[in-house]
Amino acid sequence: MKKGIGLTLILLGWGMLFAQQKQAAKKLPNIIFFYADDLGYAETEPYGQQLIKTPNLQKLAQEGLRFINHYTSTPVCAPARCMLLTGKHGGQSYIRGNYELGGFADSLEGGQMPLPEGTYTMAHLFKKAGYHTGAIGKWGLGMQNTTGSPNKQGFDYFFGYLDQKQAHNYYPSHLWENEQKYPLQNKEKFVHIPLDSTKATAKDFEQFSGKQYAPEIMTEKALAFIDKNRNSPFFLYLPYTLPHLSLQVPQKYVDRYKDLFHDHPYYGQDGYTATPYPRATYAGMITYLDDQVGLIMEHIKSLGLDNNTIILFSSDNGTGFNGGIDYRFFKSVDSLRGLKMDVFEGGIKVPLIVRWPKTIKANTETAVISAQYDLMATFGQLVQQDPGKTNGLSLLPTWLGQKNQKKHQYLYFEYPEKGGQVAIREGQWKAIKLDLKNNPKAKWQLYDLETDPWEQKDIANKHPELLRHFDEIIRTEHRPAHIKEWEIIDSKLVKK
Repeated sequence: MKKGIGLTLILLGWGMLFAQQKQAAKKLPNIIFFYADDLGYAETEPYGQQLIKTPNLQKLAQEGLRFINHYTSTPVCAPARCMLLTGKHGGQSYIRGNYELGGFADSLEGGQMPLPEGTYTMAHLFKKAGYHTGAIGKWGLGMQNTTGSPNKQGFDYFFGYLDQKQAHNYYPSHLWENEQKYPLQNKEKFVHIPLDSTKATAKDFEQFSGKQYAPEIMTEKALAFIDKNRNSPFFLYLPYTLPHLSLQVPQKYVDRYKDLFHDHPYYGQDGYTATPYPRATYAGMITYLDDQVGLIMEHIKSLGLDNNTIILFSSDNGTGFNGGIDYRFFKSVDSLRGLKMDVFEGGIKVPLIVRWPKTIKANTETAVISAQYDLMATFGQLVQQDPGKTNGLSLLPTWLGQKNQKKHQYLYFEYPEKGGQVAIREGQWKAIKLDLKNNPKAKWQLYDLETDPWEQKDIANKHPELLRHFDEIIRTEHRPAHIKEWEIIDSKLVKK
């Protein structure tokens, strides 16, 4: 009798513990993180875009918090993703540039330099907190047969492009599902083929289309992931390829804009696919991305998950500059200087919208100066897990409208490509060094962003004391890169 009572009490205890754990798991918010590709700071309506319609992002901002001083960690694809997922800035990240492997042909698909074994990623952080983790979109941090495979870096599920070069084509012959090829009904095609402008026909332009548009399938997989994990907390990272080149989108999206912009054909002379309506196609790609945000937001609501789901939207860097993109026409970076691959504001300042109904105050904005390497620390505080050795600060107090937000003394940017560049933002000051590979002793440029947000008036010669201070910051923040190509800092400035 006593044994029976004791067993009953043990079972009841286990049952209560299981129920408590289940209840605790329910309280953990789901996370959906939209990460656009080469989307400029001012290319959506919440950030002032006048020509391209993005009603779902406008709604996201109206129901959430908009950051107006948010930065990517570096101004190009693969390293931006590495720094986002590991919480490191460009002076300490393992991957600091687009280190390409393989070639464009399917048979030569080799991806980019892989993340090493033992890397602690955002996905690992969420796994420790009991989340199911998914990544759907463009990876760029290692192929399926390397240590950088997303399935080896904390993600339970992956679907999309592993190799960034394959992502130049929105109608590829295949994508990847976990570590297996996922065949599509498209023929293999090399997209960097210019057309003869004197002979090009409509059929010549049509060769770059196909039967299955990669982002459409990504959204289908995202909705399925949400359905599968609706009863447990999940982290869904959505690095869509839009609006990165090539200029390709279903025709109905081109049709929305083709009579509005006085378009002229782009024949592929500056790389990527030719298109008869480059402005309309680019606008259509951004509107297509906006529609995917809307589809997923509506699905979350239909499942009753809305109030317990945080939705974020950002971009990996500033606007692209070739392949038919007319960034001047769209005022893609507002009046900021620089584009993708630049450490000027237009290359690194990006949108960030965060929405969490009933928790984040709706229709608000913040001028807090922040970077994407802050998000690892933010999520760590959110789910009460160690973010690891991160360069970031948690932004959770700002999300919650609290007054105790810690502030960066400065943001540090180090980018070894396009000649080698360093930038530091400290309050109103923005200091920049360029062409460090050719000139390791390059002089600082200095701008006062309060009076000169366009970075037009270099006032370095008026503030020698600040320049010495910025040299000290380099000594503090730089760690030697693990490959020679990424080492751009004068050895005299490196901290011993």
